[in-house]
Amino acid sequence: MDRVYLDHAATTPVDPEVAEAMARVLRETHGNPSSIYAEGRAARAAVDRARDEVAATINAEPSEIVFTSGGTEADNLALRGALKVQDGRDGLVTTAIEHHAILDTARDLEQYAHVRLTVVGVDRHGVVNPAAIREAIDGRTSLVSVMHANNEIGTIEPIAEIGAICRDRGVTFHSDAVQTVGALEVDVRKIPVDLLSINAHKFYGPKGVGALFVRRGTRLATMQTGGGQEKGRRTGTENVAGIVGLGVAMRIARERRATESPRQARLRDLIISGVRARVPGAVLNGHPTDRLPNNASFCIPGTEGESLIVACDLEGFAVSSGSACTSGETDPSQVLLALGLDRELAKGSLRVTVGRSTTEADVDAFVGALEHVVTRLCNAAAVAV
Repeated sequence: MDRVYLDHAATTPVDPEVAEAMARVLRETHGNPSSIYAEGRAARAAVDRARDEVAATINAEPSEIVFTSGGTEADNLALRGALKVQDGRDGLVTTAIEHHAILDTARDLEQYAHVRLTVVGVDRHGVVNPAAIREAIDGRTSLVSVMHANNEIGTIEPIAEIGAICRDRGVTFHSDAVQTVGALEVDVRKIPVDLLSINAHKFYGPKGVGALFVRRGTRLATMQTGGGQEKGRRTGTENVAGIVGLGVAMRIARERRATESPRQARLRDLIISGVRARVPGAVLNGHPTDRLPNNASFCIPGTEGESLIVACDLEGFAVSSGSACTSGETDPSQVLLALGLDRELAKGSLRVTVGRSTTEADVDAFVGALEHVVTRLCNAAAVAV
């Protein structure tokens, strides 16, 4: 039986064109980008071309792109780097549904750097009210961080409105756009965001490389000292092959987005309608319409997420119960609890995320398999009681 991969929010396969571009770098471009001789200049040119591709995708200037080891480092650099340079202001505002790269960093800063942390709640669809952000900002607030779209439930947040509020109040605004870059139009000239996190492996690039957009004029301290690479904002010898892969992946995503995202949205809607029709009591998590084009998230009464994942895996389908970064945890996701869901219901979470290779036949097969899986698990639970 052919397996069907439906966990593209966790990671995506590396595009063959990306893999070949990286292999070519590894074979042919061995110089250090900081060296001034020919081999170093060739490596530098490859990094600069990738920087141009990343910048073009989000309508930034190449000088505003800082390469990192991924989304987690980009988030850490944004929060720690921005807060470190704010003289006399020590307030950080974020939301209850952020990725752990944001929330854990924020709590660490609160505990060890004495940052004043304010965590804003969301409504039952996971939407952050811009008015709540406005109310949370005070004279000591230096940074606001609100993700562009939630990785677990798919809800897209009103970051343009939130960014406008931050700009009006003179507060630096960061957004974790790891799930949206490549899937949605992200234009930093239209969205008033000062810092924006990107992660290559969410859009068919390699793992271990990402970027942080730093708007010109935004103050940002480095988090590590060393050779002064990336204009001193992120020191360390550049991962040339990974950076090239990021650039190629962003170009491909940009070229395909207009047709691929609507196609995935149709598959997403088929999953949602199919699960609702065939799985009794299934609850859709997140906003019903303002959601990522590939994301369908549910809570299924009478089940547990881990059992659902294992049972679907045995049927040949790779799915998840939420963020891959929290796999193995038995407590319900803090995202689902923030929506106001009952703890027992939240334990039965299932996230299904389609990708470029997903077909309508895959979706039909999955919905049918899930119906049988849920029936079997619920019957087994009833017998156990």
